[in-house]
Amino acid sequence: MKPNLHPDYHPVVFRDANTGTSFLTRSTVQSDRTTEWDDGSTYPLVVVDVSSDSHPFWTGTQRRVDTAGRVEKFERRYGKRTRKEV
Repeated sequence: MKPNLHPDYHPVVFRDANTGTSFLTRSTVQSDRTTEWDDGSTYPLVVVDVSSDSHPFWTGTQRRVDTAGRVEKFERRYGKRTRKEV
C-alpha cells in the first residue's frame, strides 16, 4: 500500500447500547473513548445503537405484517376488482 494514502486500520471494540454486548474487530473509525478487553489490552470504544445482537431480524423478534388486513383496506378504499371475461 502507498504510504500516507489509506486511513489507519486498527482494532476497535463496538458495544451494543441495547444489550451491552461487545465485539472486537478492525475498523478505521476513531473514538475518544477506550475500554479494556479480555486480553488486557486497551482499545478504542464505539457505542452503536443496533448490532446483530439486538436487531429484530437477527433476534427473531421481527414484526409480521397482517397482509389480510392490508388487502381488505385496499378493497375498502378502491373497491373490489373483478376479472374481465374475454
